[in-house]
Amino acid sequence: MESLGDILRRITARNISTTTNGAGVSLPDSEPAGDVCPRCNGSGWVTHRVHIGHPEFGQAIPCSCQETQDADTRTAALRRYSNLGALARITFTTTNLEGPLPDGPSRKMFGEGVTAAARFAEDPQGWLVLTGPSGSGKTHLAVAIANKCIERNQTAFFIVAADLLDHLRAAYSPENPVSYDDLFEQVRNVPVLVLDDLSMANATPWAQEKLFQVINHRYNNSLPTVVTVRGPLQRLDDSLRTRLEGADGTATVVQLGNFNSRLVLGIGEVRAEMLERMTFDNFDTLGGASASDQDRESLDLVMHAARTFADDPDGWLLLTGPRGSGKTHLAVAIAGEQLKQGSQVFFAFVPTLLDHLRATFSPDSPVGYDELFEQINSVPLLVLDDLGAESSTVWAEEKLYQIIVHRHEARLPTVITSAASLNELEDSKSRIASRLVDGIVVNWQPITAPNYRDQRRRS
Repeated sequence: MESLGDILRRITARNISTTTNGAGVSLPDSEPAGDVCPRCNGSGWVTHRVHIGHPEFGQAIPCSCQETQDADTRTAALRRYSNLGALARITFTTTNLEGPLPDGPSRKMFGEGVTAAARFAEDPQGWLVLTGPSGSGKTHLAVAIANKCIERNQTAFFIVAADLLDHLRAAYSPENPVSYDDLFEQVRNVPVLVLDDLSMANATPWAQEKLFQVINHRYNNSLPTVVTVRGPLQRLDDSLRTRLEGADGTATVVQLGNFNSRLVLGIGEVRAEMLERMTFDNFDTLGGASASDQDRESLDLVMHAARTFADDPDGWLLLTGPRGSGKTHLAVAIAGEQLKQGSQVFFAFVPTLLDHLRATFSPDSPVGYDELFEQINSVPLLVLDDLGAESSTVWAEEKLYQIIVHRHEARLPTVITSAASLNELEDSKSRIASRLVDGIVVNWQPITAPNYRDQRRRS
């Protein structure tokens, strides 16, 4: 692949007084190659010398050569300019619509992403932000957009965010063939920019500033931009995140797959042996030899409530009762039915979940706190097993409260099990319990049956 420096030297407009960068500074000399347009040197676009505040300030317009060049010549010039190299092979035609991730929800997300990307490529307006875990197809769709723009004779420039920063640092060297200003203006003003793998992980203040300058300029001037982000947007600096989220409607954010932190670490997954062992079909509603008629009635009621919830998760289901009475069994059975339907489920033993959240603060953690916390907050079905078994620290109480409040206010389907009674939870966790007693959102099903596991061991 041709170096970025060579590309910029070849394509940058040559000493044209009427064509400048957005600040009104004449672009540097460069020798055009062959029959490449001497006005735009093959890029297909120019910017006019206008004052700050002018409607065309920072805006790229088609070069006059676009009207005279034949289609093949224009396409070849645009492809040289694009910085795509071998990525020119990636198009919407070559895209597997099922996506690269195997789970049903991720495939659905990818299909929605393809639709959004194709729509953007046909008429680049505003911003398209693609998020998701590694290997979810973000770069593939971003490149397909760039190639579609070239096919439609639009100028697009592709660059990885880390490479951009490396090139900008290198541009300070007097031996570098491309100046800092040339590259910076190129990225800021190109008609369609595809910025791949934007990240603030371990970014220096200088890097943060440069990325913000690029993004802020393009945002303020409404320049069509595609950005891919690995992980939730919440992990980015607030100044960048607010631009990418586009509260004014300028940006479309599409998630292409489930964030893979729990897939890597096993966080939130239900073990296969639990799914096989704990089903509705093998749930014991008799409650053991010592169970009373009232106990068996409570088991019948909770079994019915769990099955109903599993068929159509709506609101919350709170299961309380003695240890060994079947709460976890039913929670796993609910999770199993939802997984069969292709839904996303996050299953967590509460003390272990808090341990995982604490571990994310380690520099060696493969997953960030924000990523894991966001997944817990937003997953379609959350199962919190054994609430009250965790160590009661201020930090733990605060994290649990944040999760509970968020999902309660959003009315996101949630299953909670606890060996503590509702009265005991009100005494020990008053803030959390205030949400659990909400009869509009929460269906409370107390189990009165004794620990049948102990009875079986004694028999």
